[in-house]
Amino acid sequence: MRDTAARLLTLLSLLQSRTEWPGSELAGRLGVSPRTVRNDISRLRELGYLVDSVQGSAGHYRLGVGATLPPLLLDDEEAVAIAVGLRSGAGVSGIRDSSARALAKLERVLPHRLRRSVAAIAASTSHGPENTSTDAPDPEVDPALLSTLAAAIRDRVSVRFDYHDPAPDDPTAGAGPARMVEPHRLVAWQRRWYLVATEPGHGAWRVLRVDWMSLRTPDGPRFTPQSPPEDYTDLVLREVASTGWKVRARIAVAAPADRVVARINPAVGVVETIDGHNSILVTGADSLATVAAYVGMLEMDFRVTEPPELVHHVRRLGERYLRAAEPSQPTR
Repeated sequence: MRDTAARLLTLLSLLQSRTEWPGSELAGRLGVSPRTVRNDISRLRELGYLVDSVQGSAGHYRLGVGATLPPLLLDDEEAVAIAVGLRSGAGVSGIRDSSARALAKLERVLPHRLRRSVAAIAASTSHGPENTSTDAPDPEVDPALLSTLAAAIRDRVSVRFDYHDPAPDDPTAGAGPARMVEPHRLVAWQRRWYLVATEPGHGAWRVLRVDWMSLRTPDGPRFTPQSPPEDYTDLVLREVASTGWKVRARIAVAAPADRVVARINPAVGVVETIDGHNSILVTGADSLATVAAYVGMLEMDFRVTEPPELVHHVRRLGERYLRAAEPSQPTR
């Protein structure tokens, strides 16, 4: 019985890894007769897996489209969550190939309605640059909310929701009347999810934290999509750089923008062009010391004018560096 169960699992794995398998090739891979393969295929069908077969000289077996989920022991939300996680993992060094293989197996047996949800999330999502330096806990995002937002992006329909910013700079940005937006793109960055959307009527672009959203109406009025003023990911980076940190700063740098961009991690901030010799670095961090360290590593002349706390911190840091460079005094 153990041999049969292990062989069935191996057979299922083979069927999920490739579109078509000739019976003779499956028999060779499993080390059994073609008759045993036919019997094992029948057992898989009894368990609820859809396995199609084609007879004749070009005969083969193929895992059917829309195989039921119960044999996988996954409910709908779990299946979508795993698929989203595997797509995110595909961009992580070291597990790209294994994530892609696992995702291919899962998508092959997903029912049509779930394959559409997974495809909508994939088609509606961009990934920002990786930065693993943050130790902040990962916020929880409901997979059903991601699926609903992705479907709204795909179908070009507005969504109505409540927005709960736990510490907004703008007192009016916290919990209040329901808001409605036209969703354009989901962006995953810094282990957080953001929705890039426009407001109906005047078309102002907004970047919203998905984990702060509580959906009210998923199927609002249809809208005509418009092109963003810049790349979706750049919109999110700019928003986070200007509003998403405890300490935020605009640093005047005596260097052209392309030189500054070449020196910074894309997760650090956004660079604005002033002229051919000067630029502005919009950046931030969770502490004054971190911002000061960032700008110091530019190895370019810069000037800090705000916030006042950062100006004071940079001045103190400069004095400390000057003292460190003074010749040592002989001991008495």
